[in-house]
Amino acid sequence: MKRLTKAELVERLAESSNLTKTKAELVLTALAIIVGDAVLVDGMRVTLPDLGTFALKHRAARTGRNPATGEAIQIPASTTISFKPAKRGA
Repeated sequence: MKRLTKAELVERLAESSNLTKTKAELVLTALAIIVGDAVLVDGMRVTLPDLGTFALKHRAARTGRNPATGEAIQIPASTTISFKPAKRGA
């Protein structure tokens, strides 16, 4: 599967919004910072229509296995950002 690079995303954003590439990159960077701060710092759920929802996901501590040795290891609890894509119309 081919990936859309940041440069390609900036180029498409610039073309579709009639912005310069520099301004499009600033918008993209600002959006990432705003969403990240809202979710991680403020604990908010952020929904971008037609894109999806960003939210905190809490993972409980669990026992795992070291793949090299097979030894049981304790994996600590953690919190991360999850993303759930929006449903697309058919």
